[in-house]
Amino acid sequence: MALVFFNTLTRRKEEFVPLVEGQVRIYTCGPTVYDYAHIGNYRAYLFEDLLRRHLKYKGFQVTQVMNLTDVDDKSIAGVRQTGLSLEEYTARYKKAFFEDLDTLRIQRAEHYPEATKHIEEMVVLIQRLQERGFVYEADGSLYYRISSFPEYGKLSHMRLDRLKCGLRIRADEYEKEQASDFALWKAWEESDGEVFWETPLGKGRPGWHIECSAMSMKYLGEIFDIHTGGVDNIFPHHENEIAQSEGATGKPFVRYWMHNEHLIIEGKKMSKSLGNYYTLRDLLEKGHDPVAIRYLLMSTHYRQQLNFTFNGLEGAGNALRRIQEFLNNVGLSKAEKDNPELDSILEDARREFESHMDDDLNISGALGSLFTMIGRLNKLMTGQGVSQSDAGKVKKLMARFDEVLGVMEPAAKKNESKLAEIEKLVRQRQRARAENNWSEADRCRDELSREYGVILEDRAGSTVVLDRESGTMLIDVASRSSG
Repeated sequence: MALVFFNTLTRRKEEFVPLVEGQVRIYTCGPTVYDYAHIGNYRAYLFEDLLRRHLKYKGFQVTQVMNLTDVDDKSIAGVRQTGLSLEEYTARYKKAFFEDLDTLRIQRAEHYPEATKHIEEMVVLIQRLQERGFVYEADGSLYYRISSFPEYGKLSHMRLDRLKCGLRIRADEYEKEQASDFALWKAWEESDGEVFWETPLGKGRPGWHIECSAMSMKYLGEIFDIHTGGVDNIFPHHENEIAQSEGATGKPFVRYWMHNEHLIIEGKKMSKSLGNYYTLRDLLEKGHDPVAIRYLLMSTHYRQQLNFTFNGLEGAGNALRRIQEFLNNVGLSKAEKDNPELDSILEDARREFESHMDDDLNISGALGSLFTMIGRLNKLMTGQGVSQSDAGKVKKLMARFDEVLGVMEPAAKKNESKLAEIEKLVRQRQRARAENNWSEADRCRDELSREYGVILEDRAGSTVVLDRESGTMLIDVASRSSG
């Protein structure tokens, strides 16, 4: 079966054919780093992780870009409230975001461009739009005239002639009913405080929508394969991206648009006022397994609304335990001969798993084929058993499936890998201190603090590594000279 994706632009499933054979370029709308991301955000990031993983499973070379929006109305409001600089205010949320990605086993993208470091690219793009007649000035700000782009509305399938156009809006985010000329460059206002850039466009800051157009084209080119995001991004954000990008280049912007549906909590919209608003950290503090959270958030097809329930989270944990028990048991079966049925069971599972994933990432079908295989093999093991050679085949296929799923590696193994990296840096620091290389020792300490969130205590004959937030001891690294 061919690999097919549902394209929001055409509203149908289409065979996926990349621009360059064997290579896929993806842009994913990342976080606005004014607060901790909530689990609805991570539902989107896990859909995108599943997409990335399956493309790699299929043998594609993937280049993924995920932006970090570190200047917008919300972050500026946070700066006003806290008195911090914009960089100081957003730094904590950037750090938390990457920690959360690792916790949920979301593979890192190749590029994480920050909006504040790409102002020059945005200015150049706005100037291109000015030259082509899409831009006008009002009160010092620059706006995109949507009536100058006849195809406006083609992604959201909104008829421009039926909308109340000609309105102008300065806010980064606005309601779907407002088909408005939107701000590309916002003239500085007193409420912006110290957040501004002096540019040929004037003193001010970019609008939210221009950020993604400028950064995606810088890293992926003027035309690329896939753009993803939540359904709430379709209008106005992605519609505006198309208008900006195609207005500037005269070329098609993105070939396949993929959007995930909303997440609700226990049948209700997630809201702080309802007390059902959860960040990943909220769930971890309640003692929930991060791998079970990953499993639950990715186990519903991305184009279906996901109803997050705590019963469902418990069910996800049970599913993971069933998988782990199977993996543990398959190695205990010690039949002397290979079982003639095993190869066909594995081949059926592989074919069905891949067929479901190739069909627009049908994850529920793929998981169903996995558990069907587990059930068939459990019967085999309780009957004739499987040989060690057969057990190796089973584990190899399960590991292959986990390249897509990312749920089978025990958390302890992940922690062991992290601790090994920490110990390596601690030993580098110990050697530097022994050689009186204090600058290198300080560098190692700073990297441990920045990348791993730990603090060090030097004691007689060892260095104790503590988690900075909880104070828990993670590891005690004995100096080599102490034996």
